Amino acid sequence: MSLRALVMVTAVLFSSLAMSSRAAASSDVVLEWNEIAVATMLTPPAATPFGQARYAAIVQLAVFEAVNAITHDYQPYLGTITAPAGASAEAAAVAAAHRVLKTYFAGSAVTLDARRATSLGAIPDSQAKADGIATGEAAAAAMIALRASDGSTPLTTHAAGTAGPGVWQATPSCAATGGAGAFFNWQNVTPFGIPSAADFVLDPPPALTSERYAKDYDEVMTVGGANSTARPKDRSDVARIYRDTSPTNALNSAARQVAGAEGRSLSENARALALLNMATNDGLVASFATKYTYNLWRPETAIRGAATDGNPKTVADTTFVPYIVTPCFPSYPSNHASGTGGGAEVLRRMYGEGGHTIAISSPNPVDAGIVLHYTSFKAITDDVDDARVYGGIHFRFDQEAGGRLGRDIAKYIVKHSLRPIGDNGDKD
Repeated sequence: MSLRALVMVTAVLFSSLAMSSRAAASSDVVLEWNEIAVATMLTPPAATPFGQARYAAIVQLAVFEAVNAITHDYQPYLGTITAPAGASAEAAAVAAAHRVLKTYFAGSAVTLDARRATSLGAIPDSQAKADGIATGEAAAAAMIALRASDGSTPLTTHAAGTAGPGVWQATPSCAATGGAGAFFNWQNVTPFGIPSAADFVLDPPPALTSERYAKDYDEVMTVGGANSTARPKDRSDVARIYRDTSPTNALNSAARQVAGAEGRSLSENARALALLNMATNDGLVASFATKYTYNLWRPETAIRGAATDGNPKTVADTTFVPYIVTPCFPSYPSNHASGTGGGAEVLRRMYGEGGHTIAISSPNPVDAGIVLHYTSFKAITDDVDDARVYGGIHFRFDQEAGGRLGRDIAKYIVKHSLRPIGDNGDKD
């Protein structure tokens, strides 16, 4: 996206945010500041999808820890934050979110300070308010300190392997990395909820000579090319929407819509958003661990080099160009499927699979008129899977494996983290 487009994105985001936040301020500051957080991450220079997931988890865990130190509804994440009796949970949530965001996004300080003043201004001045602010500041400081050396920086790359069948090679999108794989260090980022990404490394992808590989190869070659006539318009729309809409952006939006409709408590919303963003982040971390374990080539490389794959059912197209730009790292599994699959599984466990009213749109002004409507979380993950295949950048098995990975991580996190007081997590 160009700088001009990103500036337009920011204007649109904060214009809509100003209107929706006025409504949220009187109901739930946790949801209000989640919306502010996502908008801040998309403000130029926008964070990467992986950075968004990490920042969102830090924000929402700080908010959860601050609120929970006052309500004592759930087992804590840090367990080091205490609050005076009667402290305002609303003030704590605002202060925690603001402090984390201002620390990481100093360029948005003026906007963030203004939003803090508005949110806190709706809370009557009192000792409870002052105590809540202090609690929120303490929770934010503790979360920021915890993640200071979590492996997210410096970003490192990984040289492509020797060219050969199935081996990841740089695509034209890799010019910025000098032909190396990007985000190589992300597999070593400290997870928020799982013990280690290594514990969730997937089994290998299908063999190049297998029927499954040939089937999925044929699908992406047929529907994923830039000039494909087999790709329906709605799948083209979906490919573009999820090209620009990260798991963090899409799922936090979905969570706010569902939580707002259900009228859950401040404490419940703080927990749900924390779990959501823990799972989304850890799904992406574990996805990179599997990507760099197997280093599978992308469809763009596979289709052009199919004559070398040893599978008589794959036919090469040396001119193949994908509909959307191929990310610069290995194919298996899909990051978007891993992150979205994990986050959606949390939301399913929090709110049930279906019966919801959810609208998702792209932050890219070019596609501002396209709105995707959903009644279930599975429908979102299904569209993400289609988006990457019809976009020409993933095999279907990449998507299915990523979804399984995300769901497994979410199940672990929900079972072991932020449990209700008195719940030992024995039940799945």
